[in-house]
Amino acid sequence: MDIKDKKIFVTGAGGFIGSHLCSKLVQCGANVTAMLHYNSRSDWSNLEFLETEEKKSLKIIKGNVEDSSFMDSQTKGHDMIFHLAALISIPYSYRSPLSYIHTNILGTTNLLESCRKNKIKHFIHTSTSEVYGSAKYVPIDENHPLNAQSPYAASKIAADQICLSFHKSFNLPVTIIRPFNTFGPRQSLRAVIPTILYQANKKNEVQLGNVNSKRDFTFVDDTVDAFILTLNKKKTIGE
Repeated sequence: MDIKDKKIFVTGAGGFIGSHLCSKLVQCGANVTAMLHYNSRSDWSNLEFLETEEKKSLKIIKGNVEDSSFMDSQTKGHDMIFHLAALISIPYSYRSPLSYIHTNILGTTNLLESCRKNKIKHFIHTSTSEVYGSAKYVPIDENHPLNAQSPYAASKIAADQICLSFHKSFNLPVTIIRPFNTFGPRQSLRAVIPTILYQANKKNEVQLGNVNSKRDFTFVDDTVDAFILTLNKKKTIGE
């Protein structure tokens, strides 16, 4: 599918992956509405790092995915939605699980209802590799059992299942993407690769925790390419 001139709505646009996705969509000629979580500072988060011309091409709105009427009105008239807005910190989910229920489950449900009302042609939902928990076998595939080992993971599993239910119940064109260990520019120090680079650069030494685990990492540009490729493949609908 040629996305040039398509009207694309992106939630979580100020995040690590979201900002890179917005940049690529603009480069492809899409008309992008970038939604940021409202804050009193009025900053653009990671969108601040985009090229000047890219920022000028964006339509920026600020709000909250937990506000259903806001999502209904703002998504109207768009062709596609990339849903990346979420609470993502695993440690914080132990302290405030209800916040994750509100944002990740209720927020996603609001977007799905908006898609129904506004006849959105494709809804791409961002999940996480965390839904699988500790690997029962490798490589992990889509048939791997879901195993929530944190309230965060549980909220993402629930959001995934709600998305699939809207496809099965209402024939809503939904695709779910589960990125694995994305890394690259703009990533926060809560992730391992930026932490290693920071320590090596600033402290001239690297201190790690468990060094026996293994991970497959995906560069952010490749993750973004995967997001866009889903728009070109009808067989991803409902998957």
